[in-house]
Formats: sequence, C-alpha cells, structure tokens
Amino acid sequence: MSTEQNVRNGGRAVVATLAAHGVDTIFGIPGTHNLEFYRHLPEFGIRAVTPRHEQGAGYGADGYFLVSGKPGVVITTSGPGLTNVITAAATAYAESRPMLILSPGVPTGFERADVGMLHETKDSSGAVGHLLVSSQRTRTAEGAAQAVAEAFAMFDSARPGPVHIEVPLDVLEGAWNGSVPVPFAGRRPGLDDHVVSRAAEAIRAAKRPLIIAGGGARGAHAEVARLIEGLDAPLATTANGKGIVSETHPLSLGSNVRFPSVQAESAAADVLIVLGSELADSDLWGGVIGAQTNIGVRDESAGQTVIRCDIDPDQLNKNLPGDILACADTGEFLTALMSALGIGNDSAASASAASTNDDGTESSERHGSAASAKESGADRVARIRETWATDFDFEAIGARVTRLVEEGAGSTVVISGDSSQVTYDGTVHALTASTPDQLLYMPGFATLGYGIPAALGAKVADPARPVVCILGDGAAMFSIQELMTAAELGLGIPFVIVDNGGYAEIEGQMVDRDIEPFAVRLARPDFAKLGESMGGAGVTIAEADIDSALPQAIAEALDRTVPTAIHITVGH
Repeated sequence: MSTEQNVRNGGRAVVATLAAHGVDTIFGIPGTHNLEFYRHLPEFGIRAVTPRHEQGAGYGADGYFLVSGKPGVVITTSGPGLTNVITAAATAYAESRPMLILSPGVPTGFERADVGMLHETKDSSGAVGHLLVSSQRTRTAEGAAQAVAEAFAMFDSARPGPVHIEVPLDVLEGAWNGSVPVPFAGRRPGLDDHVVSRAAEAIRAAKRPLIIAGGGARGAHAEVARLIEGLDAPLATTANGKGIVSETHPLSLGSNVRFPSVQAESAAADVLIVLGSELADSDLWGGVIGAQTNIGVRDESAGQTVIRCDIDPDQLNKNLPGDILACADTGEFLTALMSALGIGNDSAASASAASTNDDGTESSERHGSAASAKESGADRVARIRETWATDFDFEAIGARVTRLVEEGAGSTVVISGDSSQVTYDGTVHALTASTPDQLLYMPGFATLGYGIPAALGAKVADPARPVVCILGDGAAMFSIQELMTAAELGLGIPFVIVDNGGYAEIEGQMVDRDIEPFAVRLARPDFAKLGESMGGAGVTIAEADIDSALPQAIAEALDRTVPTAIHITVGH
C-alpha cells in the first residue's frame, strides 16, 4: 500500500494549499466521497472537528473565524452533506464573513446525468452559486489548488463571503502533478486622494460629527478609536460592529443603532461617517440612519454631509446615499484620512484645531465661535444615554441574563447568541464589549440553531478564552446535538438556555394580528438532564433565582472540561 506522502492526488493538492494558507482546523463530517480530503489532513497538521450535522460545521466555522480571524473551512461530502451546510453558508454571505466550503462532486462527464449515483445532485455548483459569493466546479487537481488560493486572495482583498469549490470525484482521487500555488494577496481597491481630501475638508468644518461602524470595520478597530478621539465624535455600531471600540469608552454609544435616540442623533449630525455597513433594517428595526425622509431618500434641507467607506462599491449608497464615497479598505482609508487631518501626529493638532485648506490657506473654522459652539463628544454621549430607559428595557430577561453571565465569566467573555429574543432583545445591547470578537451573532440572516455550534467554534479557536452561549429553548432544539460534540472535544462551555415555552415572540405576533396562537407552544426536554446524558453537566435555575445562582453556575461551568447545560425556567 502506498504511504500517504506518496499519494499525490487531487485531495492532497487541496489540503497542501490549505496548509500553505495557514489553515490548521477544518469543520466537517467524513463521508464516502470526501475521504481523499481527510487522508491528507494529519500529514499537514490540520485538525478535523466533527460536529453532528453539517449545518453545525458551518456555524462552527463562522464562530472560529470571529474569534481567530482566520477564514473558517468546511469539508462536506457530496449531495446531502453539501446541501446541509447551505444555510450556514448563506448566513456567512448575509453577514459578509469568509468561509471556504470544499465538497466532492459527480465524476467528470456525469454532470446532470441522472443515473442514480450515490449522493447524485443535479447541479451542486449551480445551486450553491446562487446563494454564495461564488461556486466553482474544478476540472483538474491543479485547478482545484488554484481555486483555493484564489478564495483566500478574495478574502483578503474584497468584501468577504462564502466560497464553494466542488472537486469531481475523478479529480479528487486522480493524479496531481503540479505544485502548491504560492499564496498571493488580492488587489484591494486603491485609495482616491481626491476623495480623502474632500472628506478631510468636510470634517474640518464639522461641529457635530457622528460615526457609524459596521462589520466591515472590525479589522480597523485601532484606526476607528483614533478617529473618534481625534474628532471628539461619538461612535455607534451595528451588531456586527459591536466592540470595535470598547463600549466603556466615553465616546461609545454601543451597538445601539436601532435606538430612536441614536437615530435622532444621526439625523442631527452635520457630518455623518459610515464605515463598513449597509445600514440594514435588520439592525435599524424600521428606523433610519442619517437625515432622511424615508429609506434611501435624503432630507436635503438638513444640510448633512454623508461620508461612506466600504470595500464593496455596491454598498456605498445602500439605504443612505452618500456625498463622499470611498471604495477602500476601512483601515487604509482612515489612515489616509487621519494623516490629512493631522490626527495622531505629535506635532499636529487634532482635526478641530489648526488646519489648512488645499491651497495652503488657513481654514476659516480654525478659531473662535466654531470651536466654542461644538458640544463635546462625551457630553453628547452622556445626554443620549440618559434617554435609553425609554429606548430599551434593560431589565428584561435577556439583558439580565447577559449581565449575570458577564459577572460570572469576566469582561473578556465571548458570548454566542442565536435568533432568540434573549439575544436580539438582550445580549446585543446589554453585553459591554471591549473587543470586536465578543459577540457571535448573525442579525441579517437571523437563523435559528447558530448559537451552540458557533460557541463550539469559538472555543476551538481560543481554548483559554471564556466562551458562553445564551439562547432560547426554541433555538437550542435546532442544534442541541452539538453538546455531544463539545463533550467529545472536552470544551467547558456553559450553554444558558432560557426556556419560555416555545416560540414566544411568534406567539406575540399572532396575538397582535388577532390570530389565536397555535403551533408555537412546544414541548421541551429537561435540558439539564439532556446535558448530563451527553457527557456534560446540567443545572436548572428558576427565573426568580438567577441573580444569586447564575453567576456562580457560570463560573463553575467554565472550570469544567465538559459542557454545562444551564436551564433557566421562565414563568414556570
């Protein structure tokens, strides 16, 4: 029998290229058709995490990315293995997160043959390509390796998202006579100096600037912090931008762009800077950002200047048309902008101090009333925060549980959420994030079943970091089997399941529409006992006891080497 090192086939071409791009972990389930991928993983030191469902593999890969910063990689088998991961991949597309999915396909020449082969699919790449950034069916082992290299180049240079590469079985198992493609950086959009100078000119004249940052600014957290301090301007983020700047910072408005007070402040700003966000309704909850009479319709009488930066040109006018548009990486744009403004230079004043126009003359906004009339950024934040009691219920169960989890786990905790009320009406706003990797969530696609496997992926990425999952009972039942995976891997993750008896929000919507509630009040297991049966620990806490019991239960769970199902019973 040939040794693994001598099997130079398409599987080796792909795996060797993954290793060359720094991949050390993949998520997936071995199957009959993908074993030539798996054959080579040990040789290249790549760890395989095996969840109990391919959807869990995709969500785990997403959680892994959010904590590690490395694109998540998923290997599926053909047919149902690939179709099972599509929802997770579509989630990555909606949230603009990198994910590489590798799958086998029918042999060359059998496309659309319909001959009844095992796992045969009519057109896997065609179907998946309509939902993701791209899907490519390769023709050779050399082409498969090159496709992997191109995916990583795209992740580094463009708006990231999921990419699928299908390797026909004959290519996967056939000879590879090429070499590993040299990693290469993709070409990011170049900066337009005129756009930078126009943005700097508008900012110099601003008395009431405001900054909105989304997921596209996560990699530029240091630059965003310098910008808000240099401009003395408040920062609000979307859910995907949460923690870009510590939410304890006096200029931070947190991830609260849905709050009416924050939206009102965005309308009142004379210069609004939007970084890496499409300003989606999934974050705004029916509201608008900026001076608009309706979504996409500017109120020209407000005299507001909108500066937008995004690596994807198609995002630059979404939901709020801009006046100054920078198609660029956020960090590169802010570095150039702050250089033009003198922010960060020891010998230069901030943007609100001495500045010059493009012709070298002094700016008219340099002295006197313009500076004195400008309300400090910290005062603006403090004033807005005073109104938040009417914007959001910070004593609701989701917010309370989040604060108690943070108390038990510490300020560096990573919290994985789900499409649960306890997340979008709790953790998104109640968690005080200091870094942009502390909330694992998918506000755009809003898929149930994300939280448990995403927490698993985060813990795999950084075993020393406290990771906690908070979700509802309905969401938990979508992926509860992954507690078994966490137990198998020895991951001490507390899974806090807030049980309100089913799909409570949908029941409320039925009532609002005068529909008699049905199909939403569901039977649930004893989650604590279920956790124990899967090799972990289990704790049940009544809602009335969470203040005293939950922080301690979290601390004890984090000390274990197995997962803990913490079942919080609400109103029963």
